[in-house]
Amino acid sequence: MDKQDLAIMYSGGSDSLALYALAALGHHPHLPRPRTIHLLHMLNGFSRFHDFPRNRFLTAKEILEKQKATVGDSTVNGAAPLPETVLVELDMGRLFQGLWLDRYEELMPRYGGKNLVCVACKVGMHARAVLYCIEAFIPTLVTGYARRQGFYPEQTPVFMEKLAAFSRHFGVITHFPVYEEFDDQLVTRHVLEDFGLPSTGGGERKCLFCQTLTTATEKEIGDYLNDVLPRVIDYVEHRLAGRVGAAARCFPPGR
Repeated sequence: MDKQDLAIMYSGGSDSLALYALAALGHHPHLPRPRTIHLLHMLNGFSRFHDFPRNRFLTAKEILEKQKATVGDSTVNGAAPLPETVLVELDMGRLFQGLWLDRYEELMPRYGGKNLVCVACKVGMHARAVLYCIEAFIPTLVTGYARRQGFYPEQTPVFMEKLAAFSRHFGVITHFPVYEEFDDQLVTRHVLEDFGLPSTGGGERKCLFCQTLTTATEKEIGDYLNDVLPRVIDYVEHRLAGRVGAAARCFPPGR
């Protein structure tokens, strides 16, 4: 069977970096070594330290390539070369604004006054990632979500279930291969250190909204997603059909 491309939601943090290494080296049963890895890094318009994720990726790529070079090339002893990897920055700031920031005064009362800013941001990220996968003919999208980070509303079972269903609607399989295994941060660090990769220090952009307090439960998260995902589906379908006006009207500005 021919190898297929793989897309990874890549923040530059330890979980997504470990996921990249596992995919590149073919060291995970649910991540068959792909032809090309697409690291999808999202720009939401509210982050800083923009060089961190790219520098972390370039460092990791260089380390992995050197390790492969010491093993030998595939013509000598059967060691497969690393798949080509591209880091792609995708701007989803307008989506993020439309999904929450433009109308948060109207939206918060609908969901018990809960802060769902990070949920909305992740919905925008997934929508942009699915668009990229469709246009680039990539069948599979994976993320480094981990159960230990369930305090983030966008890494809860209800979020993952509904976003996986959203992806399936467009023929893209989204799954979360390390959700259980990375339940302990020590596991993630062990994976990275076992490959000789950096396991501490910041590799992520610093977002204005990171670590903001939310007491949202799965009910509020699920209610928000039930309301917004049909519009996101409309948006993606309009974008794919080239109906740019109709796509823009899915998320009118709040002014």
